[in-house]
Amino acid sequence: MSVDWAGLLGLLGPVSLCIALVVIGLLSRRLGSVIRTPHYYLGFFLAAALLTISILARLLNLGRGPAVAAALNRDPVWVFLYTGLPLIAALMGAVTAWRYWSWLLAERS
Repeated sequence: MSVDWAGLLGLLGPVSLCIALVVIGLLSRRLGSVIRTPHYYLGFFLAAALLTISILARLLNLGRGPAVAAALNRDPVWVFLYTGLPLIAALMGAVTAWRYWSWLLAERS
């Protein structure tokens, strides 16, 4: 059995985005505990969890061949897992970051 290097390398982007969401969530949690803001940082962790589900779905079908990939492209559940969940996760992370960190843009010296 050969290793699907292209498929594994294709997971680097989603994995790095997941790590970034967790790091931003941890930083936001620390900042929120200091300035006593609502727990909006949980949106980062939820986005990371959705992205992790998508990554695991991709890992399940890694290296199964082009016939299986073509069949998965016609199944709406797998299309949602492959493209919908990362889209929702990225949108949730962006909205949470805007909501949580927008005070930086409003600060004037």
